[in-house]
Order: sequence, then structure tokens, then C-alpha cells
Amino acid sequence: MTDHDPDLQAARRWFESLRDRICAAFEAIEREAGSDAAFDYIEWDRVDPSGEPGGGGVRGVMKGRVFEKVGVNVSTVAGTFEPGFATSIHGADADPHFAATGISLVAHMANPHVPAVHMNTRFLTTTKRWFGGGADLNPPLPIAEDTDEFHAVLKAACDRHDAGYYPRFKEWADTYFYIPHRGVHRGVGGIFYDHQEGDFDADFALTRDVGEAFLGVYPRIVRRRMDAAFTEADIAVQRAWRGRYAEFNLVHDRGTLFGLKTGGNVDAILMSLPPVATWD
Repeated sequence: MTDHDPDLQAARRWFESLRDRICAAFEAIEREAGSDAAFDYIEWDRVDPSGEPGGGGVRGVMKGRVFEKVGVNVSTVAGTFEPGFATSIHGADADPHFAATGISLVAHMANPHVPAVHMNTRFLTTTKRWFGGGADLNPPLPIAEDTDEFHAVLKAACDRHDAGYYPRFKEWADTYFYIPHRGVHRGVGGIFYDHQEGDFDADFALTRDVGEAFLGVYPRIVRRRMDAAFTEADIAVQRAWRGRYAEFNLVHDRGTLFGLKTGGNVDAILMSLPPVATWD
């Protein structure tokens, strides 16, 4: 299926190594909080609509004292897009065959002062070959120090490759992570990029730096806020905000649509949904 594509396999190995280090870092935070929570890993296989094997992945989920629910997925899939969906995918309008590998992470936190977070990076091949992804911070109760540090670390990662990347990718995130029917942004932003296809080595290096930046900054923010006192009113704000997050992911998120349209694992695709939310 994808075994003969060295670029895709190199990207897959990197995403899997990043997953392992992220999960270890998150489990370490749980140990510090006196919890023995750990990730449960479930392997899944995908069957392409053509009936042929289509790859699969590993879904990792942890529910603990600090991380109320966090999912970290890595998938590597290949097959044929449905004709109607192929026209919406870069490079697939003439030939619907594709292969893709990527990591996707969403963390919903027990303490409303700890921001939820999303991170995803991926490599896709059709008649084109490109990287995409990014990371964005989603605090129910925004704190400027956390927002500023998150953006500063992502900017430094982007600046190592091109001084124009961060402002462009930040604007892309602000536009993408927006809930038009509510007239609000999903969080305090971050970066988002797609169709990064100029040079495999350079674009892969950017994607690795984004992953390393996330792994460096988010655990620091979690440790800074995880013991902060909170009230029932804070929890109410958090749960209402989670409702908005769920609305975005179910109505507007392209990754959710891609996974469902390509026969992905439903539990892995929808692991981004919060454990408890309210709509008043």
C-alpha cells in the first residue's frame, strides 16, 4: 500500500515518535499530580471503499486527574477518494488515489484554568505531495501569559524556516478556527498551514519543528495552571465553551470530514469531542 514510498514512511516514523514522546510527557504530569492514569492504545484497520486494505492506525486515549480526556492518534492510510469528495482535495480531481499519514491530538483538561489544545500535522499524497497542520490553544478562561508564550514558541519555530511563515500561518489559523454561526473564534489561535509542497526536506523540517515546539511549550503551560483554584462558575464557563468546540469540530473541521469520508476509525475521528459539555 504505502510501504514503497520512502517519504511517507519517514513522515510516519516521525509522527509515531512524536506521539510516544507526547504521551510520555503527559503521563509524567499525571504522576506529578498523584495519578496513575496512562494511555490506552487501540489499533484499528481501515478497509478502502474499493474493498482493498487501506491501512490503519493507533488511537491512544487517557483520562486522568489533570487530563480529563486526551487523545493522540497516528494513522497511515491509502486508497481512493469517492468521486464527489475527490474534487475538494488538492491534486485529487484528476486522479482520486491518495495516501496520508499524520498525528492528531486534542486535550480537554480537568481544571478550567488549563487551556485545552489541538495539534495536528500530516503528510498527504495525491498527484501532489504536501505537509499541513498546526496547533492552536483553546482556553475557557484565557490568560495572556499562556497565550503569548504559546504564540512566541510557534513563531520561533516558523522563523527558523521563513520569517513570513508565522504571520501567514497565524492569520490562516484565525480564519480557519472560527465559528461563523456563533460569530466567535474557537480559541486564542495558533498556526495553521496546508499545501506546503515546495521541497520535501524543507517542509518536513518545518513540520518537525512545529511538533517539537508544541511538545516544549504545552506541558509547561499545563504545569503552570493545573493546581490553580477554580469555582463552579469557572466549570460552567468551561462546559459552555466546550459546546462551542464541539460545534466547530462537527460542522466545520476539515479533518473530521476527511476522516469520515475516507472510512477512518470513528472513535479516533471523534475523540476530539469533549467529555462533558453544556448548551444552555
